[in-house]
Amino acid sequence: MKRMMLILALAAAGMAVSVQAVGDTRPQAIDHVEVSTGPSVQGGVGRIVFASAGREATFRVYSITGQLLKVVKVAADSTVTAELPKGFYIVKCGDQWSRKVVVK
Repeated sequence: MKRMMLILALAAAGMAVSVQAVGDTRPQAIDHVEVSTGPSVQGGVGRIVFASAGREATFRVYSITGQLLKVVKVAADSTVTAELPKGFYIVKCGDQWSRKVVVK
């Protein structure tokens, strides 16, 4: 059960996983591990932290009703913190992705 949870966690994180048959005790090599090096966002207490790994990124923060509240530009390999009141927000990073973020 622990093994299955680990495999699911690695797969959810976007990492390459090598699976071996039940009862097979031989070690299995993982060909490669994919680590996300793109932009990321994380909610916190009274703030949202924006991070850009590798290249410049532009984030747009929307209220839960869809109103654009803030545009944040982050230089390559740096982080920016934006103070916001507690609530739920939608953060979009260019045309790449969007995330729901909670500020406590």
